[in-house]
Parts: sequence; C-alpha cells; structure tokens
Amino acid sequence: MSIPTSSVEQVIPGQGAMAQPDQTPAKAKRKRFRFVANAKATTGLVVLGLYLLFAIIGPWIAPYDPDARGPALTAPPSADHWFGTTHLGQDVFSQVLVGTRGVMLVGLAAGALATILSVLIGVTAGYLGGGWDDSLSALSNVFLVIPALPLIIIVTAAAPGGGDTLVALIIGFTSWAWGARVLRAQTLSLRRREYVEAARANGESTWRIILFEILPNLTAIIASGFVGTVIFAVTSEITLAFIGIGSVTSWNWGTILFWAQSQQALAQGAWWWFVPAGLAIAFLGTALSLINFGIDEFVSPRLRSAGKTKVKTASGHTVRMRVGFTPVLSNSSAPHTHARPIPTINSAAATPVNRGKEATQ
Repeated sequence: MSIPTSSVEQVIPGQGAMAQPDQTPAKAKRKRFRFVANAKATTGLVVLGLYLLFAIIGPWIAPYDPDARGPALTAPPSADHWFGTTHLGQDVFSQVLVGTRGVMLVGLAAGALATILSVLIGVTAGYLGGGWDDSLSALSNVFLVIPALPLIIIVTAAAPGGGDTLVALIIGFTSWAWGARVLRAQTLSLRRREYVEAARANGESTWRIILFEILPNLTAIIASGFVGTVIFAVTSEITLAFIGIGSVTSWNWGTILFWAQSQQALAQGAWWWFVPAGLAIAFLGTALSLINFGIDEFVSPRLRSAGKTKVKTASGHTVRMRVGFTPVLSNSSAPHTHARPIPTINSAAATPVNRGKEATQ
C-alpha cells in the first residue's frame, strides 16, 4: 500500500524520516506552548495555583480564628461552619485554610533548596570530571544513605521552636543527592556532544557552556526533580505533624489529622473532622503528579503519541493507524486510489505434489 507524500504527516512530531518541515508562525507558537496545552499539565497547574492562592490569602479570608472555641461542639457541616467543628467548637474550614500556608511553604522551600543543590553538585561533577567528579560523587553517596525522616524527627524534637522553616531546611539539605546523581549522568552524556565541543573550540568559558549549552537540555529533568521533592516535603511535613513531632499549635493539615486522631473522631462518627484535610492532601498530590506526567510527555515524543490510533494528514484527512501498518511514501503527489491487491496463494497449489504435476504437464 502506498500513500502520497503530501498526505502523510509525521507519526512522531519532529522525528523520523516522515517528519515534515513546520515553519508557519502559528504552528511555531503552538509548539512553544505545547506544555501548557497538555491537559494533564494544565489541570495540575490550575489546582496548584489555587493552593498557592489559598496559602497567600487563606488567613485573611478564613471566617473564624482557627484557635477560637465556640458553643457548637463536634457539629456537622452547616451554613455557619462549612466543614463542621471540632470537639472544642473550632471551625475546621478555617483550620484547613490557615494550614495551607505551612504545607505550601515547606514543600516549595524544600523543593527549591534541594533542586539548587542537585543542579550545582550534579552538573558540576558531570561536566568537570576528574577529582571534582570523584569528590562530589562521594558526597552524593553519603547523603543518599542519610535517613531524612528520622533526622527531621531528631532535630525538630531538639529544637521545637524551629517551626516550618527548620523542617524545610532539613528536607532540602537531605533530599538533593538522588537528583544530583541523575543530573550527573545526563551531563556526562551531554558534555561530548557536537555543539558543546563547538562552543569549547570557540573559546567559551566553562560556566557559560554549562549555563547556555547544557542546562537548557536538562530543564525537564530539573523540573521533574523539583516536583518530586515537593511531594516528598509535603508528605514529610504532614507526617511529622500527624505523629506529634514539633508544635501542635501551628496549624497545617497534619495538625488537623493529629487532633482528630487523638480525640477519636472516627469512633465518634465525626467524618468532617478529618475528611477535608485528607482530600486537600490527595488533591495536592494529584496536582503535582499531573504536572510531573505533563513534563514527561512534553519531553518524550513517544509518550505524546502513545495510544493514538488516528493521525491527521496535511490535507485535513484522518488516517487510522493499525497494528503492523507501515505507510509507504509514493513518488507521485496524486493520491494512490487503485492499489493492486496482494496475490493470494492457494494452499493446495503450494504443495510440492501439485507443483510436480504441473511440471510434468
């Protein structure tokens, strides 16, 4: 089967022999914003933006003081208290809003610190090599075996007044090693590429080559590592608050779950006490995971085209791709409408006995 060249578009965008040049300004602009056009990435960014907005204005728009006690004890959700109240009459909705700031602060600060350290150490070790590589790789191996959560428990127990800032610093300083190892491996594969060798031959400085030639090709890996560290930092902060490590008067979602568990909210049937905080954690984790999936699909064309069975041609028609079907380019520009069928071989005529009879005849 043959298909005209003008009616076939690339199966994988920008790759393969079938790729067509795309120079139109509209398509170039669309390619530039391909990450935002991804449904998973867009959903994750919108949800994360809402969380950031609540973290900024949450204490201002909270209807009640999260510490203020009221007459309605363990009351279910109502018009006055959207998420119900605790055993002391405290408004759960206000606690969730105010607690968003602490969770987002720890997650983003720890993620930023760990990402900066992983980029500095991993890229430097991979590009410079030699003694620098050996020393920085040994440092990464040391931090890889340090248990982060027990260290956080020990330090926060010794310094209970540190608060969220201390937790973010500890998580950031103990979570960079794995990202540094990944960036080192990628840098080792990039430092001998032709464009890097050309920049080095032109006399470019080392740090200029790292900043303008290597780091742009590591953007997706850096972003993915940042998202993963934020997820780990958020879960660590909530876990510490849930088990009672640190201050139990500083509100975050883990603190809400700590008081709900200590006061037997589940046994009392007060589901509104712990379900909103649990859903907030689940939605934040889902948003960060969707952003991570969007980054993977933006980087890998194979993931972008995975599962697609229909490809739109340049003429506007849709070609349905079947398993085992490989389009063949025709030399003519006209559509090939009279494809000759493949001759079938009769099973009886294919036997050696019948071929011998035909030969004798």
